[in-house]
Amino acid sequence: MTKLRYGLASSVAVSLAVYVAVAFAAPPATGAPKAAAAAGAKPVAAAAGSKPVAAAGGNLVTITAANPSAFVRARETIALSGAELAKLAPGLELKKSLVVDAGGRAVLSQLVDMSGDDEPDELVFQADFAPGEVKRFSVRLGERPHAVAAAEYKVYGRFVRERHDDFVWENDLVAHRTYGPDLETWQKDPLVSSGIDTWAKRTPKLVVNEWYMTDDYHQDAGQGADFYGVGKSRGCGGLGIWAGGKLSPSRNFTRSRVLANGPIRLVFELSYAPWEVPGGARISETKRVILDAGTPFNRFESTFSGGKGALSVGIGIAKHAGAALQVDAGSSSMRVWEPVKDTKGVQSGNLGCAVVLNPGASLEAQTSDLDYLAVTNTDAAGRITYRVGSAWDRAGHVRDAAAWAKTVEGQAAKAAVPLQIALAPAAAK
Repeated sequence: MTKLRYGLASSVAVSLAVYVAVAFAAPPATGAPKAAAAAGAKPVAAAAGSKPVAAAGGNLVTITAANPSAFVRARETIALSGAELAKLAPGLELKKSLVVDAGGRAVLSQLVDMSGDDEPDELVFQADFAPGEVKRFSVRLGERPHAVAAAEYKVYGRFVRERHDDFVWENDLVAHRTYGPDLETWQKDPLVSSGIDTWAKRTPKLVVNEWYMTDDYHQDAGQGADFYGVGKSRGCGGLGIWAGGKLSPSRNFTRSRVLANGPIRLVFELSYAPWEVPGGARISETKRVILDAGTPFNRFESTFSGGKGALSVGIGIAKHAGAALQVDAGSSSMRVWEPVKDTKGVQSGNLGCAVVLNPGASLEAQTSDLDYLAVTNTDAAGRITYRVGSAWDRAGHVRDAAAWAKTVEGQAAKAAVPLQIALAPAAAK
């Protein structure tokens, strides 16, 4: 038996087989994939179907997925390593691999290049699990479709040159943006900030292109709007180096690149130029963001260079009038629930933001003039992984502060007890 740590979570043994890690659609779990691919990388996905897929040589690998928890896991994202699949089925070509359920029906899947060599490294798909449920899937060879229907795409992200270098991203539940270099020198309203904006949306449609096109996204016309104020704060989940009793954030990102862009998983990276922190060190950051369909939580992976050993970082949530803050050291999480208004001052419901650290991570609550902060440490190599989520009550998924607390607690619980995945060679017939 081989135990692995790959991608997003450590595996848990359930049988004598080879184990791989699981990425949570709601939520993602821990880990740090390899360096990024070129911008605009195109996904390859296999569409779901109601009919069994013709066996091109039959099943090659059997996947057993078990929910060890006493709660439902909806739209869990399972990421299979191509290298591990090849160990069990020598000669397997990931580009020709399909996922089928126990009845032989195709399951929507996506090939993801995580290493930047224009070759897929992972095969990703989603499934729902009742408490304690076990499901079986198989990987078999077949012809993957050249295109997937637009309606199957539930994630999207891009660099927005026409809006002073924003980077914007979304799934069917949430939307975010952060700020690029041109905004720093915009004559009308310059802004230096590496904070994270969160947009309130009440439609499962992918809307960010439409909102930028109409340039009227601060008023809710039925789909939601940008009600959240960021400015120079950390917004919803931005960070900085915590040193000398104060927060030292970077400037706007200087470079972006997209690694995977749906239909199930979005992966992109943002680069931040070196900035000076107390003590004289000059720190740079590469931030990788992973957002899957069906979850209000992003996974952020930051890697810092220029420091010596572990660094203290402060992950922030902006201070806004009326916000109710809760810090839960037991689940290593911090959350707020706050009222929001549109640009005309009209009350527009309530919005929640949360930061969830890895299970067992230390969390020291601090504040700055602009932010509530969860202060924690990177590893010795300057890396940290955490999750950022948001919800708007008028979207209907999270109705109030109590429901938001339950959602955040559920995210922490799922990260602490991962889905269990076992891979084995398919039985010969």
